[in-house]
Amino acid sequence: QVQLVESGGALVQPGGSLRLSCTASGIFVSNYDMGWYRQGPGKQRELVARIPRQTNTNYADSVKGRFTISRDNGKNTVYLQMTSLKPEDTAVYYCNAYQWGTNYWGQGTQVTVSS
Repeated sequence: QVQLVESGGALVQPGGSLRLSCTASGIFVSNYDMGWYRQGPGKQRELVARIPRQTNTNYADSVKGRFTISRDNGKNTVYLQMTSLKPEDTAVYYCNAYQWGTNYWGQGTQVTVSS
């Protein structure tokens, strides 16, 4: 059974930083295109960052230069380092694993940016 478990979400002030983690079981993250998505209040789910198996990482324009996605194959975990957080980054953040038309999702972790 495949599970993606996100953690690290919190309430943070504008300008602050957070690191989200996504630990997988049942799959190896090294074999999948991994990504972070988010869904803000009243908004559709959107791609934040992807780290494919073999190509370069890519980011939504709104987070370029502030967020960094990385993968630790030994820990079977994907991270999203977020800096210079803004209120508009408030959302539930979801981890995604994709391979050959199959998608797996985590349950999400809440990030709230507010003073």
